[in-house]
Amino acid sequence: MKESMANTIQQERTEKIQALNNQLGQCSSALESSEELLECATTILNIKNPMEFSKAARQIKDRPISVTITACPAFRICLKPTISDNMSHLMVDFTLERHVLQALKFLPVPKVPEINTAACLVADNCVTVAWKMPEEDSRVDHFVLEYKKTDYDGLARVKDEQPWEVIDYVKDYVYTLSGLKFDKKYMTVRVQACNKALAGDYSDPVTLETKAFVFGLDDTSSHLNLKVEENYVEWDPTGGKGQEKAKGKENKGSGQYPVLKSNKRSGASPKRTSASRSAAKGCRDRFTGESYTVLGDTAIESGEHYWEATAQKDCKSYSVGVTYRNLGKFDQLGKTNSSWCIHINNWLQSTLSAKHNNKSKTLDLPITDRIGVYCNFDGGQLMFYNANSMELLYAFKTKFTQPLLPGFMVWCGGLSVSTCLQVPSVVKAFQKSVNGLNSSTCSLYSVPVMPIESSHC
Repeated sequence: MKESMANTIQQERTEKIQALNNQLGQCSSALESSEELLECATTILNIKNPMEFSKAARQIKDRPISVTITACPAFRICLKPTISDNMSHLMVDFTLERHVLQALKFLPVPKVPEINTAACLVADNCVTVAWKMPEEDSRVDHFVLEYKKTDYDGLARVKDEQPWEVIDYVKDYVYTLSGLKFDKKYMTVRVQACNKALAGDYSDPVTLETKAFVFGLDDTSSHLNLKVEENYVEWDPTGGKGQEKAKGKENKGSGQYPVLKSNKRSGASPKRTSASRSAAKGCRDRFTGESYTVLGDTAIESGEHYWEATAQKDCKSYSVGVTYRNLGKFDQLGKTNSSWCIHINNWLQSTLSAKHNNKSKTLDLPITDRIGVYCNFDGGQLMFYNANSMELLYAFKTKFTQPLLPGFMVWCGGLSVSTCLQVPSVVKAFQKSVNGLNSSTCSLYSVPVMPIESSHC
């Protein structure tokens, strides 16, 4: 519009200047043609003799000179400009914009939401956040939910300041954050309401407790034939071969596990090499012989805890369980009175069994590659679940007298350990029903239970 209007103004300016120049030329020509008449008039007016003046007057009257004088362009000249100075036709028409502006409805800033802590729920590694508006507001279009993990209850510390994770365009007054990893003790949440114009202020932050069992794998005492990286352990037949050979008879086992060749490159990772040197110098004893074991680095001394282990598809044999710290370097999980485990054997034939105190109970259940472990230390309960279907596989009932460590045995394959998990709600519901019964130990569960006498602990 600006460019078009500038062109129009320039064109009209040129046309008006041309019209004024034409009018000015006409006036100049008219004045020049009037000079002869003015000279004649001046000569007659300068006659002093009355007789001659009268004679000249009669000549002017009788001759068509008067017509010439009255017809002179100078008597018909117009000094008013022929162009107009009216600029109204160049004004911008804001009629449509004016109507739009007058039709605008300005929205107020949305009120601050209030988080309903009573309706918030933390379960199954999910956090459900609920909130409400202080008053009904139909102009609210959506909400923005923000959260961050922290190890502090209450306001975040400056040193522990974490960026907010944003969930935008939440249409409802409740939202569930799923698939979370509870590697922190708490989670802080806040909500803001938004209409189609702008967002309001954030609600007061609310801190929710996210209890979970967090641990890693202790590679300082793991078997030399195990590669341990964070929460993954893999059997490596070439690991620590030199140290095993030097120990001679100590490493001769019963021959239960045949040695398989591996196509993987020999040699340990830098982490394993460093640990091997520590073992060679006589530090804490590693598991050796046929005890292809690695323990967790965090002990359980109270409370309820849950974790999972997932086996590789080609894993031939593995055990998942718990043990006291006194498990010997040649001891295997489930073969002592201080360790309990579920053992899966995929070598030659597939079997699933529960083990404790060198006793084994074969379970007629489908083999699973994902095992969940629930430990209620104070209640003396240890349960193993099929983590895919949450079917109870086996349960031990005892009284734990020492801190427990998660334990894993792997032969020819690998295990991935999932920590930072909450006790699943299905396990809690089962525990609630169990605690409501007043029958004997063996009748507490719908699957076989191996009761443990206190003397064995």
